[in-house]
Amino acid sequence: MSSTENPGDRTQQVLPPAAAAPEETVPGAIVAEETTSDAVTPEAGTPAAPEPGDAALADPTTDAVPAVEQPEVEQPAVEPPATEQPSPEPAAVAEVAEQVAPDAVTPEAAPAVPTPAAVPTHAHAPVAETPAPEPVAPSDPAEWGRVDDDGTVYVRTADGERAVGSWQAGDPAAGLAHYARRYDDLATEVALLEARLKAHTGNPSELKAKAQGLADSIPTATAVGDLDGLAARARAMVETADEAAAESRAEKAAARAAQVARKEALAAEAEQIAAESTSWKAAGDRLKAIVEEWKTIRGIDRKTDEALWSRFAAARDAFGRRRGAHFAALDAQRNESRAAKQELIAEAQRLSTSTDWGATSAAMRSLMDRWKAVPRTGRDGDDDLWKQFRAAQDVFFTARGEQDKARNAEQSANQQQKEELLAEAEKIDPSSGNAQNALRKIQERYDAIGHVPRGAMRSLEDRMQAIEQRIRGAADASRPRTAPENPMITSMRAAVGKAEEQLAKAEAAGDARRIEEARANLSTRREWLAEAEKSAGRR
Repeated sequence: MSSTENPGDRTQQVLPPAAAAPEETVPGAIVAEETTSDAVTPEAGTPAAPEPGDAALADPTTDAVPAVEQPEVEQPAVEPPATEQPSPEPAAVAEVAEQVAPDAVTPEAAPAVPTPAAVPTHAHAPVAETPAPEPVAPSDPAEWGRVDDDGTVYVRTADGERAVGSWQAGDPAAGLAHYARRYDDLATEVALLEARLKAHTGNPSELKAKAQGLADSIPTATAVGDLDGLAARARAMVETADEAAAESRAEKAAARAAQVARKEALAAEAEQIAAESTSWKAAGDRLKAIVEEWKTIRGIDRKTDEALWSRFAAARDAFGRRRGAHFAALDAQRNESRAAKQELIAEAQRLSTSTDWGATSAAMRSLMDRWKAVPRTGRDGDDDLWKQFRAAQDVFFTARGEQDKARNAEQSANQQQKEELLAEAEKIDPSSGNAQNALRKIQERYDAIGHVPRGAMRSLEDRMQAIEQRIRGAADASRPRTAPENPMITSMRAAVGKAEEQLAKAEAAGDARRIEEARANLSTRREWLAEAEKSAGRR
């Protein structure tokens, strides 16, 4: 379908009118005495559904022909006489046949009503449904009629009693109930017509004509019940039919306006998508869904429909052009990204053989940051470029890893040497006069050894600190009590203590940089303190 073809033009469908129900031929000798009416009675069958008029074809609310439900008709229960009765006269037999046979409606008399499968259904389209009338309570036949001794059935009206038939089949109450059921059928038809008129379903003119027919036929109906009240209800429907028709026209106009509003909303949504959306896949799918929803909206005049479709088609075309321009720009950007990543690969390959481990590691990290900043080139192409870049980095970092292994081996050897020196220092006699000089010489050898594994640094430093405190404490104890304390040495000792506290805090925090700085500071403070104590001892 082209972007300018309105899908609504291809969804028009006219339903065939329902076939009229065949009339039943009722045998009997009393048929000529009774007046037939338009009421839904067993004799008349269910009226055929009306043919759709021009208005029904143009409006979405009349797409489905409402199905008229036939009220259930209760068959008269004729009880057999308890005692033997004389055979009725032929006329009486004919009357019984007239009274009983019509209550059973054969399947051939059912009207041709369209089934749901034959009626097109559309999403959101208003469909006219037959309203369910309020249930009619059975009337009390004794209140409105009687059966005379000769079998004549009378109905009471405002004008007096009127004969409506003859009952010769047995119990007069059964005959009265039979004619009361005829009244109930009429009341059901009136209630159904009232419900349709209230719900504005069906053709108002036809509903008015049916109401007029009921108003004319009910006063002479062969039934027992409140015929005056029922006729008054039918006349009231005739009087309100024009008002109902006006309301129906207003509702149809509102329905058309609602359908126009739906298409206007869809066109506005398409225009917003065309102007703003960058979710290309989701937006494209939404435009397709709008087309499908557009097809379900009926009942709009052609001029308005074509104008709205032109808006939607223009918005869809604009979105297509903007999406095409986006992907063209994306292709150009991917080409630029591919060239930039190829340059990064070449630079990484040049650095891969470097043995300047620190500087090259920083350079490799910088290349990685630059790589992440470059947009992707597409799934397949980007994966291949990444493999080349990563391979160049792996060459360098593998070589650095081998160098780290050698360094770790060297540091392990340094650790062993320092542990041997600590064991030697721990053997120094603190009370000897040469204890501090011996410790200082061991510390000089200790500091010259070099780095040890990070995990062993704390334990080695703690052991050295314990040795220093033990020898220093013995030296302090051996000095004369009258000798004044050197304030510079006191200050240096305080500085060493503070440096030891800083080292402990750094180690507790796990900050490698602070640990290195604190250890260097502590080593320097200890050297100064040792020199100061040596000078003070010579004095």
